[in-house]
Amino acid sequence: MAKAKKAETGKIKVTLVKSTIAVLPQHKKIVAALGLKKIRSFRIHDENPCILGMIAKVNYLVKVEKI
Repeated sequence: MAKAKKAETGKIKVTLVKSTIAVLPQHKKIVAALGLKKIRSFRIHDENPCILGMIAKVNYLVKVEKI
């Protein structure tokens, strides 16, 4: 069998811009799963459906930039 080529995905920079105090516990876990700890901390992720779904849940806490 031939290996399927992966579709080339872009990179996105996710920055925490609001505090996670007084947000739903599930949203705190999503922010932690994205690798964000403090305000203005950022992580660079591959742009895939899983990450985009997580960002959609906490879009009021994060800022997203395409790289």
